[in-house]
Amino acid sequence: MFSKTCEYALRAIIYLAGHSSNGEKLGITEISDAVGTPKHFTAKILQTLAKKGIIGSVKGPNGGFFIDSKKPVQIVQVVYAIEGDDFFKKCGLGLKHCSDKKPCPLHFEMKEMRDVLKTKLQNTSIQQIATEALEKKMRLHN
Repeated sequence: MFSKTCEYALRAIIYLAGHSSNGEKLGITEISDAVGTPKHFTAKILQTLAKKGIIGSVKGPNGGFFIDSKKPVQIVQVVYAIEGDDFFKKCGLGLKHCSDKKPCPLHFEMKEMRDVLKTKLQNTSIQQIATEALEKKMRLHN
């Protein structure tokens, strides 16, 4: 459903939310190792999230990435940052021109599912998911 880039972004930010409390900054090697993603690709993804204001970053020897625990980040924010604003409008069959007026055979079923998913992701924070992942010892990589 999500692109590989978005999957990696979600893994990384969930790890970050669970491990960067009290302003602690995490390095890219720690994050990529913990979530099983390529280091350089993960760095690029996290830089994108930092530029969009979803996470923070500090350069230098004591730098790294962090998430502000006082500022909840909804999962949908990460999806939009990586996938783009039209993610929940894309055709389920990959057609360029698919709409309520000129639908593909899956249009209305997919629209309903996308709306449910979008609402769920709008109402769930990364911090909630990170807390649950830590409590239940859920894994973030294969």
